[in-house]
Amino acid sequence: MHYNCLIVDDETDLAKMTCEYFMMFDVSCEYVDNSAACMEFLRKNDVDLILLDINLTEESGFNLCKNIRGYSDIPILFISARQSDDDILIALNIGGDDYIKKPYTLSVLLAKVKVMLKRMSANKEIYLQNTAAKMGNEVREDSVGKAVSERSCIYLDRATLSVFVEGKKIILKSKEFSLLECLYKHKNSIVTKEELFDSVWGDSFYSDSTLNVHIRRIREKIEENPSEPEFIKTVWGTGYILKV
Repeated sequence: MHYNCLIVDDETDLAKMTCEYFMMFDVSCEYVDNSAACMEFLRKNDVDLILLDINLTEESGFNLCKNIRGYSDIPILFISARQSDDDILIALNIGGDDYIKKPYTLSVLLAKVKVMLKRMSANKEIYLQNTAAKMGNEVREDSVGKAVSERSCIYLDRATLSVFVEGKKIILKSKEFSLLECLYKHKNSIVTKEELFDSVWGDSFYSDSTLNVHIRRIREKIEENPSEPEFIKTVWGTGYILKV
């Protein structure tokens, strides 16, 4: 079966209440209370995104996230009562897409989930469309959906979520690709943090640490020296600029 959301939380009363609330607003949802049940559920069902608690009874949510990231880029939103910056950074560094602190407001959580689902749906449509006109005269669209710059050494392949840097193919995760694509569409111009949040995540409720971690991941993949980036430059206090 297909579900919009899977909640993995050993606070079963809260998970059940959240599930019931989501379904009232046409977000199909199910919940499990441990890591093994989560993996079994994912083997039998298709899920658009996961809400994952850190403090599971038998295994850390961090470990579960790592296991899932071994084979899937499904969006993972951590939900946890743990408040430290270290926990947030760990969650984002191991592949989490966002970190939501408990106690959460059901309406706000639902809004975040619906925005992400909408964004995922929109991205799928974008990948199937010819968007050459939006990229200007410097970009052409070939038969496999590649957006290619005629002047730079970077081009993007939406079909495979890849970026080619000086001929080298690099696979990106979906959020990383969306971020780089947004910067590419405004290349050589400053893109503010707010514009990136709105374009990639669909709202501006996310923390700077979420954006910073994703930018760092991209730099580690495409830059020769991530500490002194050639392509993605930071404009302190404002945002980023892709130099090509």
